[in-house]
Amino acid sequence: MAQHRFHKMHGLGNDFVVFDAREQDLSLTADQVCALADRHLGIGCDQLIVMRPAQDADFFMQIFNHDGSEVSACGNATRCVVALAGHDVTIKTGAGLLRGVMADGAVTIDMGQPRLEWDAVPLAYPMDTLTMPVGWEDLTDPAAVNMGNPHVIFFVADSQAIELDRLGPLIEHDPLFPERVNVNVAQIADDGIHLRVWERGAGLTLACGTGACATAVAAIRRKLVTGPVAVHLPGGTLTIDWQPGGTVQMTGPTTHVFTGEIDL
Repeated sequence: MAQHRFHKMHGLGNDFVVFDAREQDLSLTADQVCALADRHLGIGCDQLIVMRPAQDADFFMQIFNHDGSEVSACGNATRCVVALAGHDVTIKTGAGLLRGVMADGAVTIDMGQPRLEWDAVPLAYPMDTLTMPVGWEDLTDPAAVNMGNPHVIFFVADSQAIELDRLGPLIEHDPLFPERVNVNVAQIADDGIHLRVWERGAGLTLACGTGACATAVAAIRRKLVTGPVAVHLPGGTLTIDWQPGGTVQMTGPTTHVFTGEIDL
């Protein structure tokens, strides 16, 4: 049987199994993705990434959640594949073209412009995405932002006090979000934003790059902070910069854990 080479990487603890299908063609079923992502019986990861050839970019990045579902964007994974490439690159994703730059031991990604229209998030019906007139128990009046995937952001007094493991899946699967949603709870502090994320299809995560971007955009729109702003996640800190009308810049570290081979 053919052995497939992979890289185990993480960005602030948000971890990935990365296959480079430019070197060796690879097709994966949803069941295989789930098996590979299983932390007890497989390699273990939050998301599985496949780098594929692309005509109009250095490569295409295919992204799977550990439940086997495919998504269009993942900020931490984007930083990791730039670091794996070892040079500045243009990456094609389901959310469009992204550009990555390496500098001073960190990677900066131009994540493109945030989508703020209700039907681009998407929501099930029209409403103001800056202050949505909805709530789930004590989580009320969120903002919504699409950063290649849908995010809802709640600004709270104490992000650690929120039962995100219980409320996250309820909000993720609410009919208001036809493509499900990533759930962010954010606390504004003197040193920036403290953020916890329930990731669509993955659950609680140590870090979420698109969540950090979406939260910074919402906080800047509400005039709670100005960019660049430090976003502190359980796994570490990202720096997010955005000026209204411009693109979002995300900067943070990556770690290559090990390289291996597996018989699929």
